[in-house]
Amino acid sequence: MSDVNNSTTALEAERAEKEYSGPMLAADGTPLKRSLNKALRRQKLSALLLIAPLLIFVMVTFIAPIADMLFRSVENEIVSDTLPRTTTALEEWDAESGETPEASVYEALYHDIFIAQERKLHTRLGSRLNYELTGASSMFRKSGRGVDDIGEVYQDQLEDLNEFWERGENWNEVLGSDAWLVDIKGWTEDSGTPQPAFEMRDGITELFPQTATYYLIFADFVQNEDEDYLYEEDPWSLIYSAFYDDLTGENASSIASYSGTGAAEIAEAAAAAPSFETVEYKTAFAEIDKDWVALPVWETIRAYSPNFTNGYFLNSVDMQKSADGPEFRPENQRIYGTLFLRTLFMSMCITISCILLGYPIGWILANLPARTANLLMILVLLPFWTSLLVRTSAWKVMLQQQGVVNDTLVWLGVVADDSRLALINNQTGTIIAMTHILLPFMILPLYSVMKTVPPTYLRAAKSLGATNWTAFWRVYFPQSVPGIGAGSILVFILSIGYYITPEIVGGTTGTFISNRIAYHISSSLNWGLAAALGAILLAVVLGLYYAYDKIVGIDNVKLGG
Repeated sequence: MSDVNNSTTALEAERAEKEYSGPMLAADGTPLKRSLNKALRRQKLSALLLIAPLLIFVMVTFIAPIADMLFRSVENEIVSDTLPRTTTALEEWDAESGETPEASVYEALYHDIFIAQERKLHTRLGSRLNYELTGASSMFRKSGRGVDDIGEVYQDQLEDLNEFWERGENWNEVLGSDAWLVDIKGWTEDSGTPQPAFEMRDGITELFPQTATYYLIFADFVQNEDEDYLYEEDPWSLIYSAFYDDLTGENASSIASYSGTGAAEIAEAAAAAPSFETVEYKTAFAEIDKDWVALPVWETIRAYSPNFTNGYFLNSVDMQKSADGPEFRPENQRIYGTLFLRTLFMSMCITISCILLGYPIGWILANLPARTANLLMILVLLPFWTSLLVRTSAWKVMLQQQGVVNDTLVWLGVVADDSRLALINNQTGTIIAMTHILLPFMILPLYSVMKTVPPTYLRAAKSLGATNWTAFWRVYFPQSVPGIGAGSILVFILSIGYYITPEIVGGTTGTFISNRIAYHISSSLNWGLAAALGAILLAVVLGLYYAYDKIVGIDNVKLGG
């Protein structure tokens, strides 16, 4: 009877389960799927929190610097930031006309260079444009010294007209608001508070727009960059030029009705201004440097006025910007294409040399008894315990014509004493030295993979009639290919970015593109070009890595196991 009851209960449970169409529930009554997803999210969050410190460290110390350098390869804000008025005025200039820009562009150039030289930015701009146009650096340095003389033409005439214009206090009384004048006069350096920021008097901006614009720049510079007492600071000569422009500009008729502070002096200046000696800005810049009235400098400024540029990348592939678009540089200026090809060729030679030398060593280590192999492994790792600079310098000594290598070859009779080999300051020296330095990076992956190949495979092949070569080539070698792949990737990527060893033993024909990158970073300070060269090198490495993955398969690369 109990068996019948149990059977009935089971049938009822099975029937109830079939009739229930809702989601499967967990023990707490929530849907099982939702409960599992919640538990999975909790596990992922815990894992993320565990690796967050390392992730942040990598982002800050590795990813961010690389991203910043790559951004420098296209960033070009220094031209538009330093010459904002000039670059705007140049937009209307027809570069194909064969004529230099109009006088208004030269006047804008005067304003920009004056402000830039006060802020010590003109030399940086000159260095930037000198990458594209030889002589631009010295031209901007001379211009920074010469713009003071241009502005002093109007300054001298206004000061000769009335001593009122000689004192900075009088300029501030005319241009500053009453509230600011009260605050600035009551401020002292010992007060412990910042100097009251300059405020323009109501109506001055509309009446003297040029003067107001440049005086605000002057005031900001004095108070925030020079940190001097603005109320007693004499204005720049640029302010006098701007004041003259306002006195003789569209608002000349309105100035006569001005009745504020300094009204008498302003009226006097307005009456005398039309008879002042004027400045021909184009002629003035031609006297500073004749290149200012030639087309190349203006074409260069206009070409590099956008905030972002492809100029660095064009230079990296031996091209340049021109009025007609990108074009190749003259033959005698093309160096980067040669360096890239040389770098790839020599890196490939170094990789092949490491394979040829490292494969037998890895095979010997993998087939020797563990104790003997461990002792010999010390010799493989020994170079890691010696400074890279010391090892490279040692090769420089050994490879000289009177060095150990040549002396040995002469002693063995391989070469005559008067026909010693040139093994240093060329590609041969670089390949020899770098093969020695990078050889352990090939041996270690080969050894770790070969160690996993059972020796019984070769014995089985031979027992089936294979020769030693056939057994090796058909059985052993295919199983060691992953080690060759891993070692080749390590050696090739390391060699393509090396610069210390090629710099010491490579001379002029054995250097890599990385040596040029290091030069632009540390010597010429052309970080944009260095970043562009690095970006191209990175793209080449990633492209080769992708090709290797498609042909061989990155999943087949392993370091053992």
